[in-house]
Amino acid sequence: MHISEGILPLTWAAATTAASLPFFLKGASTIKRKTQIEPSVKPMIGLMGSLVFVVSALAIPVPIAGTAAHPTGVGMAAILIGPFPTTVITGVVLLFQAVFLAHGGLTTWGANLLNMGVIGAFAAYAAFVALRHFRLPLWLGGALAGAVGDLATYGGTALTMALALHSERSVIDVWTAIFVAFMPTQIPLAILEAVVTAGMLNFVTSRRPDLGRRLGLIAADSRGG
Repeated sequence: MHISEGILPLTWAAATTAASLPFFLKGASTIKRKTQIEPSVKPMIGLMGSLVFVVSALAIPVPIAGTAAHPTGVGMAAILIGPFPTTVITGVVLLFQAVFLAHGGLTTWGANLLNMGVIGAFAAYAAFVALRHFRLPLWLGGALAGAVGDLATYGGTALTMALALHSERSVIDVWTAIFVAFMPTQIPLAILEAVVTAGMLNFVTSRRPDLGRRLGLIAADSRGG
């Protein structure tokens, strides 16, 4: 769902960058505070950065949309390290991908960060928290977060492009056209993210319940999720 270089007008590129920067800065502050309090979280943050980099680099071009479909990994990252830190690692990943892989772009960095690192991460985290609030199984919350993070990212990307490029057409028509263009690839990818995220959370809480408790995935007096 990386919007390619040159697709967005510079005014929209600047606006989306301005919208995403507060989340990025807040995330950087959160990471600094967390690592000072508990230095052991650094490996998890690095691991989630690597995960997001690898899975989001597996791009499937969507030519008529001017972008690409791919897994995001932001759902899993938002659960394990929090949505604000996920915004930061996503921003760093997007910058490296734009510079070294020509995946996305520098002028569209802010738009891609807004859609994947903000909309995707926060939607996934909200879905996970909502299901856990009703005491539903951990794996179900993880599955929903994985799917929602993926679909929210591409929904946001479609909306960003529709708002910027609709011209004389209605925003809804353009958004629908881009949405439909994504569906053949993105729905299977969302299902894949749901399965992988659920499996990873079950793995962490069953093999490392101490880590699960420290991350807040299971209660301190519980043996599993």
